[in-house]
Amino acid sequence: MKIILALFLLSFSLAPSLINPTMDQAQQEENERLAREEKKVYLMGRFDQTKREDFVSVSEKYSMGGSTMYLRKETYDAFIQMRKAALEDGITLSVASATRNFEYQKGLWNRKWNGVTFVSGQNLAETMPNELERFKKILEYSAAPGTSRHHWGTEIDINGADPAYFDTALGIKVYDWLSENAMEFGFCQTYNKKGANRLTGYNEEKWHWSYLPLAQDFTSEYKNIITETDIVGFLGEAEVPKLNLIENYVLAINPECL
Repeated sequence: MKIILALFLLSFSLAPSLINPTMDQAQQEENERLAREEKKVYLMGRFDQTKREDFVSVSEKYSMGGSTMYLRKETYDAFIQMRKAALEDGITLSVASATRNFEYQKGLWNRKWNGVTFVSGQNLAETMPNELERFKKILEYSAAPGTSRHHWGTEIDINGADPAYFDTALGIKVYDWLSENAMEFGFCQTYNKKGANRLTGYNEEKWHWSYLPLAQDFTSEYKNIITETDIVGFLGEAEVPKLNLIENYVLAINPECL
């Protein structure tokens, strides 16, 4: 009887272990699904950076003024070190634009789409009634909401976003310094001049620099997690399937930044 009772108790104690693997697998799959959704939210900028502990505000002494900007802490720390080194060489680097979440990018995009903000001196709502052509025109320098690397807190526009500035003597000096030294601090010019090694994507942006220790992983995750059906919620979204935005824009960056 004692032997039978012991065997019964043993089988009872083992019963949870016979069930748990299935329960654990289901829980693991749910955890993976939730983690994937959370990552999707992040990659598409659908969050408030002011409320995240991994973002910090940019000090006014490092910025070009205006509203408070935010960066991932790692990006910010690296920029401060790079700025310090540049100052030793007589170069001043300032943050002109940093993190832009989905809603902020949506505002920028929609104002260009409906003609409130001119693009190349044009009210595109009037001069480009063909919506596909209007979409392409805005894409020359602006990312559609949900596709901008500025969502990630890894991107900095340095000393403005005006191509003409980088044709001035001072702008050339700044760009030459960045080209020679930025990689030492983890920064890469995201959009180099288009040509044989970058056939598609946004026009060259000498001001846009990406913090690779974080951005490289985010680029890879975007490719694996986001689909074009996720890219919605702004004016002109119906044109997205015609443009292959992920391949032709999100991933069409300077090969040195991959």
